Amino acid sequence: MPAESPLQAPPPRVRSDDPASFAASVLRDRHPAVVARVLADFPFPAPVRDGLARLLQDPTVTPLPRDAHDHEDWDRWGEPYFGQSMFDVPFLWAENYFYRRLLYATGYHEPGPWQGIDPFGPQKAADLPGEEELRALQETGDALLVLPEDEQASALVAAALWGNRADLGFRLAQRHTTESGTEKGTETAEQLVADDTAQLWKHLAGGTVCVVADNAGRELLPDLVLIDFLLRTGRAGRVELHVKPAPYFVSDALTADVLTELRRFPADSAIGRRLWAALRAGTLELVTDPFYCAPLEFPQMPAGLAARFGAATLTILKGDLNYRRLVGDRSWSPETSFSSTTGYFPGPVAALRTVKSDVVVGLAAGVEAKLPVSWRTSGSFAMVQVRG
Repeated sequence: MPAESPLQAPPPRVRSDDPASFAASVLRDRHPAVVARVLADFPFPAPVRDGLARLLQDPTVTPLPRDAHDHEDWDRWGEPYFGQSMFDVPFLWAENYFYRRLLYATGYHEPGPWQGIDPFGPQKAADLPGEEELRALQETGDALLVLPEDEQASALVAAALWGNRADLGFRLAQRHTTESGTEKGTETAEQLVADDTAQLWKHLAGGTVCVVADNAGRELLPDLVLIDFLLRTGRAGRVELHVKPAPYFVSDALTADVLTELRRFPADSAIGRRLWAALRAGTLELVTDPFYCAPLEFPQMPAGLAARFGAATLTILKGDLNYRRLVGDRSWSPETSFSSTTGYFPGPVAALRTVKSDVVVGLAAGVEAKLPVSWRTSGSFAMVQVRG
């Protein structure tokens, strides 16, 4: 039976119970690095430091404390897993649980002096583009204007795609070189293992486009430039930029991150002025939903969010986490069709993803055999996939 047959049971969810797996390395190595960086960036008092230490010392899944504003939701989501180790429950769920517990330990949601303080703020600030970088961006944008629109489009999609390498959580546990030792940043066609870019542009002919952001900092910058292009050329009549409602996965973009980035554009930046004006006019709208900080996949999205996606001419999902939520964080055969795993989605959907985890679908036959053994987690390969 073909891998994409709807009659075939889906493969098991990715877990972290194999010590040699990438998923286990995230819980074992990356999460302690995340906590250590947060502790280094803030002079937290002893209760906060103790709470973060307990998060690392005991991997047992327990209910959120009763004063957590969303404890009833997490009681429902966690009921099948309470008492188990985070290494034994689904990997996607365990990752989300870790970040929710981290926010509780730092007092992000609860009343007190640390309420609303982004524990990852200093790391995101360090990744913001500098003035020279923004000036160069403006010059590049001006230079693009003399090119045919299809060439502008291709350049901007590539920039938005490879900008995902700015993921700060990924940097904590990875070197900045590829397996061959060459510096990242020189992408080739061979590194784009699935490319539906042409199909993507067929869906961009006006109407509303939803862009579900991934990271802030240097990744958000090309996303904003792409949004400006869509609005400027009429490829989108309006754009919804979806961001997280709370700090998550270290570098995920919040409303505050978008505004910070826009304010950093030079005063004479045409791109910055257009985007600011678009927010005022409503042709660019910032959207968020509690779902984006829940341990759920897109088939479980709330009705309001599904209605937004259903009304859009195209939804563009950025990054690895959104990809895993879209196709399901499972041990798929890489040749399983992208369309079959996303058929439930309420409208046309595109995934722009730099590959940083084991979940992959939609590869042509024989492609993976030609790739390095650790290609799925090296951050050196990318995918543009579309389901119309």
